[in-house]
Amino acid sequence: MTAGRPDLALAPPPGARASPPVSRAGGIAAGNGMRLLSAELIDSREILPGQYLQTYLAPELALTARAGQFVHMRTPDYSGLVLRRPFSVNTADRARGLITIHFRITGKGSEWIARSRPGERLEMLGPLGRPFEVDPRSRHVLLIAGGLGIAGVRMLADDALDDGRRVVLLFGAARAAEVYPTSLLPDEIEYVVATDDGSVGHAGFVTKLVPDYEAWADQAFACGPFPMLRALAALAVGRQARLGVAQLGGKRRGRAPTLGSTAARRRAFLQVSMEQHMGCAVGACLGCVVMGVRGDPQRVCREGPVFASDEVDWEIGW
Repeated sequence: MTAGRPDLALAPPPGARASPPVSRAGGIAAGNGMRLLSAELIDSREILPGQYLQTYLAPELALTARAGQFVHMRTPDYSGLVLRRPFSVNTADRARGLITIHFRITGKGSEWIARSRPGERLEMLGPLGRPFEVDPRSRHVLLIAGGLGIAGVRMLADDALDDGRRVVLLFGAARAAEVYPTSLLPDEIEYVVATDDGSVGHAGFVTKLVPDYEAWADQAFACGPFPMLRALAALAVGRQARLGVAQLGGKRRGRAPTLGSTAARRRAFLQVSMEQHMGCAVGACLGCVVMGVRGDPQRVCREGPVFASDEVDWEIGW
């Protein structure tokens, strides 16, 4: 997820009398399962040049967040930094109440967060957005990540392994120095790397690796730059014809599930997590819209950030 435009105030309108309910962990309930919480920074380290992995004590978020969802964070310094920043929930340790976020320094706000020290508390709103939907019958899960897009699918890798599924992760980076460390991945994952300059792993874009695994995979889940997701969506369109395979649930009788529904997403071969600039992150400002195939604007923070690839009109620019 990337940071963007000014968010809307969470305070009640003038004259409102009722106070928002307070959660058991001291956070304010914000509706739809999300909470406004104060999370304690436990650990912060630079894992790649300019990229940080931070661990927070946030028990409610760890328990409720699902793979693909995100949190909206306020920076620890308020002098001129009024924007919240969205970050994917990278991992969640439900037993210990810990979550991690993985981000790159892109401006003053993310720089402030990177400079935070253990013991400091940051305000988080979450979990936000719709998560990935894995079909219960899927046994082979293909994850595709481009650069920082690894943060969008990393939690799904843990969940899939916990459910007894086999996982292949295809990771693309510009060069060797930007490759995600294997030490941060479970040993059970098959990890395949591609670099644009060929300095490590396969030479070229990570999308070139997908045809080698599309027959093996029951479902694929991706996060990364828009051109990468568009290329993957194009591959997904022709997959059934190339392989002569049936879509999950394709033999069921009755009407097809509604586009964008949980059932439809579970039947889709490819789901994508979109990276858009966000303002409010709760669906009010329309600052993170992409266009759906029916000509209807889709809010990445609300209808997304996860979509089935056939929900998005990839030819319309925004």
